[in-house]
Amino acid sequence: MAYFYFFPVIFHVVLCSITSAISDNTHFDVLDYVDPLIGTANGGHVFPGASLPYGMAKAVADVNKELQGGFASNDGEITGFSHMHDSGTGGGASLGNFPLFPQTGCDGDIINNCYFPKATRASQRINGTVQARPGYFAVSMNTSVHAEMTVTSHTALYRFTFPDDGTPTKRNRNGTRSKMPYSPLILVDLTDLADSRSNGSIAVDAKSGRITGFGTFSPSFGIGTYNSYVCADFNGGKVRNTGVFVNNRAGTEPKSLQLPKDGNTVPGGAWVQFHPPEVNQIQARVGLSFISTEQACENAEREIPDFEFEKVRVAAERGWRMKLDVLKINNTGVSELLQKTFWSGVYRTMLSPQNYTGENPLWHSEEPYFDSYYCIWDSFRSTHPLLTLIDPHAQALMIRALIDVYRHEGKLPDCRMSLCKGYTQGGSNADNVLADSYLKGLRNGIDWETGYEAVVSDAEDEPAIWTVEGRGGLHSWKTLGYIPTDDFDPYGVGIFTRSISRTIEYSYNDFCIAEMARGMNKTGDAEKYLERSANWQNMFDSTSRSKLNITGSRNTADLVDSGFQGFLQPRYLNGSFGYQDPAICTDLFNFTSCYLNPDGHETYEGGSWLYTFYVPHDQATLVTRLGGPSEFLRRLEFLHNTPGLFYIGDEQSYLLLYLFHFIGQPGLSSQYAHKYIPSAFNDSLAGIPGNDDSGAMGSFTALSMMGFFPMSGQNVYLIIPPFFPEVRIENPETGKLATIRNLNFDPGYKNMYIQSATLNGKAYTKSWITHDFFSSGGVLELTLGASHSTWGSGKDDIPPSASKDFWLQGRTI
Repeated sequence: MAYFYFFPVIFHVVLCSITSAISDNTHFDVLDYVDPLIGTANGGHVFPGASLPYGMAKAVADVNKELQGGFASNDGEITGFSHMHDSGTGGGASLGNFPLFPQTGCDGDIINNCYFPKATRASQRINGTVQARPGYFAVSMNTSVHAEMTVTSHTALYRFTFPDDGTPTKRNRNGTRSKMPYSPLILVDLTDLADSRSNGSIAVDAKSGRITGFGTFSPSFGIGTYNSYVCADFNGGKVRNTGVFVNNRAGTEPKSLQLPKDGNTVPGGAWVQFHPPEVNQIQARVGLSFISTEQACENAEREIPDFEFEKVRVAAERGWRMKLDVLKINNTGVSELLQKTFWSGVYRTMLSPQNYTGENPLWHSEEPYFDSYYCIWDSFRSTHPLLTLIDPHAQALMIRALIDVYRHEGKLPDCRMSLCKGYTQGGSNADNVLADSYLKGLRNGIDWETGYEAVVSDAEDEPAIWTVEGRGGLHSWKTLGYIPTDDFDPYGVGIFTRSISRTIEYSYNDFCIAEMARGMNKTGDAEKYLERSANWQNMFDSTSRSKLNITGSRNTADLVDSGFQGFLQPRYLNGSFGYQDPAICTDLFNFTSCYLNPDGHETYEGGSWLYTFYVPHDQATLVTRLGGPSEFLRRLEFLHNTPGLFYIGDEQSYLLLYLFHFIGQPGLSSQYAHKYIPSAFNDSLAGIPGNDDSGAMGSFTALSMMGFFPMSGQNVYLIIPPFFPEVRIENPETGKLATIRNLNFDPGYKNMYIQSATLNGKAYTKSWITHDFFSSGGVLELTLGASHSTWGSGKDDIPPSASKDFWLQGRTI
């Protein structure tokens, strides 16, 4: 399978000095500027533990508050140490299967005085002991146990250090802090973060202490169940006793446990107790699989045969340096805050999707299999475009995996996790990902004919359950040109909300398909889907107005007219318009009322103030609809500058920072990028404004700081000055080098406006560039100044729009 040449190369990195900064500092280590803890507070839900790039094994301490990423920087207690996680997700927690929990000993040396269920074993962390670095995580608990962890592709390795005198600081059952008999115990719990187990069994070998088990669990944002398997071995201490536990009771017999299949989530698992280890350390090697316990054990034995913790940790760090080394940054004058913000954003982009190749029990295939596309609605906008730039090989594998999902399940996913179908939030946004990769020249074994077949299926064939794949309301979409708010859809089942945002997203999905069709010489299809991409206009009500609750008063008489007219509005089957307050789902009005629930509204995670601007493919028409460039500018700045009206913490808002390009004012795009970076995106624990969503926030930050915003699904990058004097991007497949250089760079960022530009020494006036710059290499020099200029304002310099530029072939830089 393709997988077997993907990860192993990580561990064959030549021992050499790897530098990712263009500076005089020869001791620069890029990993010193990656802080995995960014986004672990205030709802970021970032996974901060040990992982390889796209690795399946993800080890961290799990807590009992804000646990979506396993660990969170709050006052939650540690309930265990588990080995698989997603990163940055909203909703419920996923994975976290089979957590370990170490204890120094049992009070009175009585097994049943140890703590077995999560609720009783939960222990506080010791403040200041958390250490997080790519490939490594460590923390101390108030039980005086210090836990460290690192990983390979499918295996986690833990090193637990116990107090040499057995003294805990956690109170015993009787409320005292009496000294424990020193006989460490480590348990494996048949549970996950969400306590979703519906079936499971576990066994422990009395002689070796090996624990094997499996469980059936549920995904956190989708349908179905999945089976997961574990194989845990221990090193460093002689086995004293073994057994299983149920609820808060444990025994030495039997050595195996079968838990009920009726969905009963009663706590249960297995444990091993050791004689005091000579160096006060015990290591736990945990192999993982979705196939079988045998494969979990084989993964562990193959990947970590010798329990050499530092060897595994160093190899993981080399793997990360190799991935990050394609970027070179001149960091002269740039603050450490911004450097950490940047590199940490790039790092988080490579946590997910996760490479499960060889671990897919659903079908046999020679194609790669990736999981944790969680969700493409979030990640298509920046995560996948950044990977296309810095890791096109991985992106190509992900595209092949998506197409293979279509082959075997009949539809592309919009969200997928834990081998299960995830909920679709709006459109069929894998269409955008495929189009983006196709237009940017990714080939690498991709079957593009089948890929095109897949996106056409999304556009033409409504699935029976469009809650988790494809699109709903396609009959109305094709006949009426919009999704009615009172749609009659007997062809499939889904949540009949979001008629505005679904119409907007379906329009863009069809535009992306049209671009693929044009590139594949399918002219008839290109014309059809280009025409459908204009359907967003059918939801535009030119008479609708918006009154805002700026004062916080509950009296409707105190609402202030925004002064703007014309918003996207719900539309009925009979063609008449309804009304949804354009400010709904903002801080000014019912912020949390537009989620994926049956009583949700007609927009998703945002209101019409946002979605009226969300026309990535045809801003030229939108500018006209909103009254021309001056009125468009006035409305867009009003949105950004009215407190509570604009929220940067959801991914569809990214585009709105850069729409100034389309009215010939790219300097304002730069200005607003600096408004939000670093005020909303920074190096603090709460350094992202919302869920990271599998690196979506991180990748947006990194791309903006590199000086580009990708119009994902198009061969277009909008240009602003990088946040560094110079950025170099080396194509890891061709070796070509793209250099973006600021002249007159000012680390105080007063000079944030492009005055003029040259591309490979020739004057360049466009405010956008194509992917050819990155694939072929070149030098883009930007001369900066402290005031706005006319650069990028000419009618031929504005980025393309579907209504006027679609059939212009061979867009070149």
